[in-house]
Amino acid sequence: MSYVIGVILLAVITSLACALPGVFVVLRKNSMIVDGISHAVLPGIIVGFALTQDLNSPILILGAALAGLLVVLGNEWLSDTGLLAGDAPQGLIFPALFAAGIILVSMDLQHAHIDTNAVLVGDLNLAVFPALIVNGVNIGPEYLYVMLAVLAVNAAFIAVFYTRLKLTTFDRQFANVLGMRTRLLNTAFMFLVSMTVVAAFKAVGAILVISLLVVPAATAQLISKRLSVMMALTAVFAVAGALAGFWIAYVLNTGTSAAMAVFYGAMFVTVALTAKIATHIRRNRRSSKSTAAAISAPNVGAVAGE
Repeated sequence: MSYVIGVILLAVITSLACALPGVFVVLRKNSMIVDGISHAVLPGIIVGFALTQDLNSPILILGAALAGLLVVLGNEWLSDTGLLAGDAPQGLIFPALFAAGIILVSMDLQHAHIDTNAVLVGDLNLAVFPALIVNGVNIGPEYLYVMLAVLAVNAAFIAVFYTRLKLTTFDRQFANVLGMRTRLLNTAFMFLVSMTVVAAFKAVGAILVISLLVVPAATAQLISKRLSVMMALTAVFAVAGALAGFWIAYVLNTGTSAAMAVFYGAMFVTVALTAKIATHIRRNRRSSKSTAAAISAPNVGAVAGE
């Protein structure tokens, strides 16, 4: 497999792995919690890398995902105490964890040499190394198969728990009445999100991963409120952004993950403006029809009187 094909496939698979759970993240209005997770997993990644010396290690991914889950559990605990309101618990927890991670990176904990820039924005162009060789044949980047596994787990989880995720997303109180263990399901889902964030860390970093998780789903929501349609559109937007981002980066000789994030943002703005213009046109048409009907009503009455 060539280098270019490897980068393109890795970009597409990573974007899809993030976008699928991102649909429920957006619908549940948990985008800022995911932002907190993406920052909080950093110290877990640094410590895990210091122990395993392998960014692709399943142990590192699971350990760091548990660190990200601390944000969710800590946020719920602080919210339940009533001591803090709104998103204040998130503002308390994840900056401290992220700062601890930055300190560990700068200290080169146990010679864990991780570039700070790669931590923040990732590097898809370097994530394709090393290649996986089977019987002397290069079948693509090792990291590609890590993200394929994450994509498969995410797709399987959503397929198995689709109905429950749908119900707890749109009517959590009714789900509780039905006896669903909504908190356990939410914890499992957020652990899945944490695992996805950690797995995508090498490719897009702690900052840009939020773009892959949130923006395709938020863009799809502007077009359709139907969940199945929204998920399909999210996948389309995720793949389109990955491909466009790669070619933008290739032409401008810049970071692929950053180019993807910029394209996702431009795509959202374009769809938002188009949707707003379309809504304005529909309102004007309805207003014109109502006005025309109001003007013609007296004439109809006059004819009836004659």
